[in-house]
Amino acid sequence: MFWIILWISVVIFILVEGILIFSIARYRERPGMPNPFQRHGNMTLELIWTVIPTLVLFVILFFTIRGLLQVAPENEPAPTAAQPRIEVTAIGHQWWWEFHYPNYNVTTADTLEVPVNATIHVNLFSNNVIHSFWVPALTGKTDLVPGHENKKWFVAEKEGTYLGICAEYCGTQHANMRFNVKVVSSDAFKSWMSTQQQAAVSPTDSLAQKGQELFKNQCASCHGIVGVNVKQYYDTQKECTDAPGGKANGTPECQLGPNLTHFGSRSLIAGGVLDNNADKCNPNNPNLLQECNLAKWLKDPQGVKPGNDMAIGELTNDQIQQLVAYLEGLK
Repeated sequence: MFWIILWISVVIFILVEGILIFSIARYRERPGMPNPFQRHGNMTLELIWTVIPTLVLFVILFFTIRGLLQVAPENEPAPTAAQPRIEVTAIGHQWWWEFHYPNYNVTTADTLEVPVNATIHVNLFSNNVIHSFWVPALTGKTDLVPGHENKKWFVAEKEGTYLGICAEYCGTQHANMRFNVKVVSSDAFKSWMSTQQQAAVSPTDSLAQKGQELFKNQCASCHGIVGVNVKQYYDTQKECTDAPGGKANGTPECQLGPNLTHFGSRSLIAGGVLDNNADKCNPNNPNLLQECNLAKWLKDPQGVKPGNDMAIGELTNDQIQQLVAYLEGLK
């Protein structure tokens, strides 16, 4: 549908602009040129430039409606062995994305990892303002409305990493509310999911161990790590709301920030605004504080992404290096 509408638009654009440029060049005013003949209506021309564009618009309307019906929630294909169904809960925060896989009890952030050729069923929620889930190369925009659940589905037919964004203005960092959709093979997805379901690995080197203790003392009120300060992943939309039976925000299960259990395996950090350049975060790098994006984020989160909820701490350089060693080791 997209390519059909695009090529129809390209043909119309070339035709209209071509006639316009020809008319400007051919009939431009010249010295001594008499006034052109003044026409006062031409029924044939008026019918042509009214009827033909109307027919073109109806053709575009047909393909648009057909496409919308094809991707409507009620037309989601039934799962098969060749095309399984993966359910995901996407929650829009200010300003980062949380992804929960309810059938696997796994929660992550900033990157939505899915298998190729699977039907990805997405439940969309927001607990603050209106956001909009959009992955231009894979699926159209769908709003996340506070107090209302929207649904969408898509199928990624080619492996790769696709940029996703929030397409509804949601505050000062709206433009930096990005995420990736990483499409991998079925076997790679199973392997990744198996790793994600495990609790965080306990650090063995002294620097990372100090970072873990620092996390427990200064970060655990807003972030969770399975096996450290929470026992398991939580679906924050269902378990951390004011609904009957829901847990209140602020309990150990209901942190304000992303779950960090396997933080070191993520490609994006800081709500999608920074790449996780782990190669620059090696403790042996003498320029770690200047080159490691995680170190920059820990040093000055408001300078990197003004207005976010990350606490403005006063971490020393040694403490930053300890946290970097710990968090980057959470693969």
